[in-house]
Amino acid sequence: MLFNVVRCEPTRSILEKEQRRNSLIKTLVLRRKVLAASANPTDSCELGSLKYFLFCGLGGALACGFTHLLVTPLDIVKCRIQVDPGKYKNLVHGFRVTFKEEGAKGFTRGWAPTLMGYAAQGSFKFGLYEVFKVLCHHVIGDENAYLYRTAMYLISSASAEFFGDIALSPMEAIKVKIQTTPGYARTLREAAPKMYKEEGFMAFYKSLGPLWMRQIPYTTVKFVSFERTLELLYFYVVPKPREKCSKFEQLIVTFCAGYIAGILCAIVSHPADTLVSKLNQRKGSTAGGLLKELGFMGLWGGIVPRIIMIGTLTALQWFIYDGFKVFMRMPRPPPPEMPASLRKKLGK
Repeated sequence: MLFNVVRCEPTRSILEKEQRRNSLIKTLVLRRKVLAASANPTDSCELGSLKYFLFCGLGGALACGFTHLLVTPLDIVKCRIQVDPGKYKNLVHGFRVTFKEEGAKGFTRGWAPTLMGYAAQGSFKFGLYEVFKVLCHHVIGDENAYLYRTAMYLISSASAEFFGDIALSPMEAIKVKIQTTPGYARTLREAAPKMYKEEGFMAFYKSLGPLWMRQIPYTTVKFVSFERTLELLYFYVVPKPREKCSKFEQLIVTFCAGYIAGILCAIVSHPADTLVSKLNQRKGSTAGGLLKELGFMGLWGGIVPRIIMIGTLTALQWFIYDGFKVFMRMPRPPPPEMPASLRKKLGK
């Protein structure tokens, strides 16, 4: 009898695991059928499909690459204030000194690594955010996805940014070197081999840690605050339901939510941004050494231009990303609503 019990236990465990796996598969298949059934026949793809995620990645690349390229002059002055506050005293003074020394061309330094780096990062950031968000929703279910949506946005955006920064780091290092080290190099083709020769492969990844410190808090605030601000705007500010708004009106709401999110992002991520600029400017420097040298107040140099830059940048990114979805006829789910099953449980 004892032998039979021992022999049956592993079999029972295997059967239970198989039942749980089959149950999860059935749930995922059922949700996919529901999504397909509720899809707009004019949509170019199905929500949660591979095509949908690829389009999200492309939209993210366009949004981030274009917007960062657009604010390159402001980024140059911001970086220079961070690494040499004695010479570049403030935003207006920084523009004057740069123009006096280098002319209009001085404001285009590092445009190529800026475009390439942030396009790659944006593709991972927006594309993988949508992937992780859908996966989280499938795993925890409709009710928990609504109740814990803030945590879901946070986990999804942080995970996506982790991979996005690995794609960004080499181009960010090259960009900062070109923009903040006078006479070092003027182009991507000139700077990249020179950096590799001097410091090896790690020249492009030595600031990855501070980059994660800057970008992951930035992105989590960017996505969480955007999603929740969008909800609040439609609930308290916009005088009619989202489905009754025109596409253009919806994009204006998107832009406003994006700008509010951008201001919060700039404040949260600025100290780490200062570290990234200093690390890429100074050969052989370390994050710990720079923290001791700069002190708390030294980490906040260039905060005003960065708030202007990141606020505008984030608003434009969300506007372009959402506009791309409209142009490509992609599904654009409305702000989340409490599921009927949860409303019934809560007696609402």
